[in-house]
Amino acid sequence: MSNGDAPDPATAAIEGELCFLDPAVFSSPRLLGELLHPAFRSFGSSGRSWDRQSYIEELREWARTTTPGTVSGMVARELAPDLVLLTFDLNVRERRVHRSSLWRRTDEAGWQLYFTQGTAFTAGDMGWDG
Repeated sequence: MSNGDAPDPATAAIEGELCFLDPAVFSSPRLLGELLHPAFRSFGSSGRSWDRQSYIEELREWARTTTPGTVSGMVARELAPDLVLLTFDLNVRERRVHRSSLWRRTDEAGWQLYFTQGTAFTAGDMGWDG
């Protein structure tokens, strides 16, 4: 993003993540296809892993049965000019998950979700301050 009006990397990643978490977006293969990097991978709190195509299919099914989640504690860390790490908590129907996402900028597509991982936790678990 060379445009002077373009958001800084941290802001771009946060905006992308919040868009990604919108059920209207993750239920759309076209919109997800724009957001997910071609080399995308995900590890779920269940231990299951997905590639780009299997994740698009999984989220389409999941969108039919879920409600939007509540995001809290989102922190963005710029790891390199084209790579941002996001960490946050997501609460969907009282199911809590620590989430981490890597957002990567490419010349062709701009900012895309490169990797995401979720780890379930309970209210009694300790948080991470790092």
